[in-house]
Amino acid sequence: MRVAVLMDPIAGIKPAKDSTFAMLLSAQARGHECWVFTLDQLSLHAGQAWGRVQPVRVEDVAEHFFQLGEAADRPLADFDCVLMRKDPPVDMDFLHACQILEHAGTWVVNDPAAIRLANEKLFPLQFARWLPPYLVSRDPAQLREFLREHGEIVVKPLAARGGEGIFYLHGGDRNLGSILETITGRGSHFVMAQRYLPEIRQGDKRILLVDGEAIPGAMLRVPAADDFRGNLVAGAQAVAAALTPAEEELCAEIGPELRRMGLLFVGIDVIGGRLTEINVTSPTGAREIHRFFGVDATVRLWERIEAGR
Repeated sequence: MRVAVLMDPIAGIKPAKDSTFAMLLSAQARGHECWVFTLDQLSLHAGQAWGRVQPVRVEDVAEHFFQLGEAADRPLADFDCVLMRKDPPVDMDFLHACQILEHAGTWVVNDPAAIRLANEKLFPLQFARWLPPYLVSRDPAQLREFLREHGEIVVKPLAARGGEGIFYLHGGDRNLGSILETITGRGSHFVMAQRYLPEIRQGDKRILLVDGEAIPGAMLRVPAADDFRGNLVAGAQAVAAALTPAEEELCAEIGPELRRMGLLFVGIDVIGGRLTEINVTSPTGAREIHRFFGVDATVRLWERIEAGR
């Protein structure tokens, strides 16, 4: 197949941890022709989405891990498949890119309309029995009341990634007013508040699902001793973790909806058996899970894409 991948600049990724890089490696190994482009190289004219794309060859080494060919402007309909792998934040440019990709004239994975609908913090609300107590609000007074009710909470922006902008709050925090003003933009931005889950000290589990089926094996991200965030970019350490029976039940409940929406490659986050996020934009974890368990989620993704819609 001929495949185009919309991603962040490839020169800036960390190949040992990057799931998009793993997808390129797997595609190349299966004989597919890969091209890459970035958000600023996406356009829409004459009723078609176009990309200024470059052919790419990748190698699984620490340095000099890619080679790019000459750039060319091509309609995305020239490709058998387009992977949407742009990292958040899910800002207006990101959402507009998803709208443009709806005019690709070919299969886009994950489905761009579904990405727009499935906010990674709000989408889990469809599976409420698995959630910790939560509040979505932009009102600092409501957030203060939620904190009084639960004693310890976490507040997070709705469109960021990698632990950016997340705060742990408790009733005695003298910075409480300033933090709530900052994260809500003085009441102008909605945020997600969740009851703090002390099980985070044991780790935040990333489970990958391909076409609604859970990969057998997960990555547990254990926060650094001086942090509460289970994000690798925030200093958490990745360790191997099996899926519990409850987590398998959770995946079985979520999977059919992911499949229905065209969300082929998804990462869910679970802390202490509670679902906290459903990541549909550019979820990571494939490289670590492959190293831990020998199961390559990206191979399963290509098997599904090769099988067709």
